[in-house]
Amino acid sequence: MRSRTALAGVIVGLVGLLVPFTAPATAGSAGQVARARAATHTFTHPGAAQKKGYALLKDTKGIACIAMKGMGAMGVHYANGSLVDGKIQVRHPEALVYRFTVNGHLRLAALEYLVLRKDWRAHHPTGRPSLFGHRFNLTPAGNRFGLPAYFSLHAWVWYKNPAGRFQMWNPRVHCPSGI
Repeated sequence: MRSRTALAGVIVGLVGLLVPFTAPATAGSAGQVARARAATHTFTHPGAAQKKGYALLKDTKGIACIAMKGMGAMGVHYANGSLVDGKIQVRHPEALVYRFTVNGHLRLAALEYLVLRKDWRAHHPTGRPSLFGHRFNLTPAGNRFGLPAYFSLHAWVWYKNPAGRFQMWNPRVHCPSGI
């Protein structure tokens, strides 16, 4: 009995030593997700986003719902150009990403954080931005939106993404044809 108690004490002690090294990153990311959700909870539908300066974003071919065969989709982006300012702020995503529901309505699914590469490099000569403990993706110039090179990160904080919370494409999101 004494050996079981001693073993339990050793295990508790080891866990106590490990928690300080693992908890902050998890707690920090969870805290950022909570702040992002709290800041965007009023944007569940595009009308509310439009009242705050977000506008429908289409690619150079006029396509609003962004999908990739075999990967799923991102959905429909509403972007606020005034937020594309070289800063990354968890409470102020540059774009809100909506998915189509079963009845055809748009519902907030993800947030997209975006910074132009030249703006980021002006203050950070190397590396990529990161948020939620994840590095941003680089989209080169000549992209489907006609934008200069930019860094971006999708955060699926309003709709589950089985591919991962911070992946670009969500296999559960689909775009109706012609949109």
